[in-house]
Amino acid sequence: MSCPDCFKGSILADQPVGNFTSIEGAYLSPSPPDADETSKSRTIILLTDVFGLPLNNPKVIADSLAKRLRCDVWVPDQFAGQPLFPTEKMKHQLPEQPGEPFSYFWFAIALLPHMFKIIKNRPAVVDGRVKKFMEKLKAEKPHYKQIGAVGYCLGGSTCLRLGGTNFVHSVAICHPAQFSDEALKAVKVPCSWVCAEEDFTFNKSKRMKAEAEFASRKPPFQYEFKEYKGTTHGFACRPNFEYPEIKEAFEGAMNQIVGWFEKTLIVQSGSEVAVSGSAHQ
Repeated sequence: MSCPDCFKGSILADQPVGNFTSIEGAYLSPSPPDADETSKSRTIILLTDVFGLPLNNPKVIADSLAKRLRCDVWVPDQFAGQPLFPTEKMKHQLPEQPGEPFSYFWFAIALLPHMFKIIKNRPAVVDGRVKKFMEKLKAEKPHYKQIGAVGYCLGGSTCLRLGGTNFVHSVAICHPAQFSDEALKAVKVPCSWVCAEEDFTFNKSKRMKAEAEFASRKPPFQYEFKEYKGTTHGFACRPNFEYPEIKEAFEGAMNQIVGWFEKTLIVQSGSEVAVSGSAHQ
């Protein structure tokens, strides 16, 4: 459920502008006041990394997506107030670039104090919480006609599994944690993958396997994979802007996510519209 790079990263400087809500304690970054009804008919669900909602980053990213996509963006509390690791435990170990050595011994020692929370937040439990949130969201916000989900690290694998349900219409998966072959094959909505050059949990072999799965499907299934050079696991949610290539990659990943949802979450005349076409990068 985690890797050595899960302990590393930087905190985004911006301050969140959204609010926590009564829907399972989720954070909401609302659509801009001047957003039109078509934009308001779609929404994005953001699934966090192991630091969860206490870390500013997912809220800041949600605010940016809400502004650019002009729709509501929700960040559910998939860890029920107990993320796997507290923010203050995040290590700022530099450099955060491919080829950096790490100690498997240190990784094992670092995990030990958090094993209880890791077990409490195993995939089946997290998926149950997300399902409960989605059911409440649909009940309280019936005007959402198209729903997308974007997930980072552990949230990326949660997002992938969500892509095998009827809750969402499109997903963006950023350097995901481990997932099963069954979960990969179950994905049935358009999917965009944000990939690091070096990734402990989603290495090139696993990525090629995922690409082969979607390439084997008949059009018009939509998918894309994009790798960002000079990056490691976590760059799309905990970027270290001291490195220009990481800053550029983070911005590129944001552009990829925005572009993907603009292309695949289409609302016309207040009705759900099927998406056609295929893509591969």
